[in-house]
Amino acid sequence: MKKKKTIISFTIITLIIGFMLAILYQSVQSYQEKRDTRDIWELREELTKEKQNQSNLLNEIRSIEAKLKKYEHQEKESGEEILRETLAELKKETGLTEVKGPGIIISVEPVEEEILLGKKIEDISPSLLTRLVNELNMYEAEYISIAGERIVNSTVIRDINGETKINGESIGTGPFKVHVIVKDAKKAERLYNHMKVSKSVDEFFVENFRVNISEPNPEVVIPAYSKSIRIKEMQPVKE
Repeated sequence: MKKKKTIISFTIITLIIGFMLAILYQSVQSYQEKRDTRDIWELREELTKEKQNQSNLLNEIRSIEAKLKKYEHQEKESGEEILRETLAELKKETGLTEVKGPGIIISVEPVEEEILLGKKIEDISPSLLTRLVNELNMYEAEYISIAGERIVNSTVIRDINGETKINGESIGTGPFKVHVIVKDAKKAERLYNHMKVSKSVDEFFVENFRVNISEPNPEVVIPAYSKSIRIKEMQPVKE
């Protein structure tokens, strides 16, 4: 009887292990299929997004901790000034104010030689602009605008009826400029050096666009986000 119970127990354990191995194998196979079919740019974009999210969260935590310390030190005094500072910071972070700082300016224009040969220049593709934005974010861009359109968290770059649009505004075939602001002059120099040898420049040329990158500029100006920001998931608290 005891031996029979041991055999049953052993059988159950074996079945459980086998089931777990089957699930693990299926997961690995699924991952490999997904990995093998994804483009290298898609992998880089996904990694960039994750790194950017992590960086944003860490910066937000530090900012909140700094605000809490301020409130603690000025607890007995009026908190009105701190609230104003917080509101100004939030407006800046969401793109509702004009910003100035060190950075670079990237000029994009159609290749003249192709136009002279009578070749029709198509609108620049949304995927190409998205790759550029992701690459700039990878190298710690603080603020970005494309053709005067501020890039914020809610910005959508997509093809609508054959036209490439940013924030609902057509980009067309250009020419246009990409303004980029970074934290300090050292990072502006680093970004400039990277973009000079970037593969994005080659990608633009393949699509018949020439890219020129300015020397690091101590004061690049980026306009405020001109559209209204809609908040869908927030509601006022009822008293």
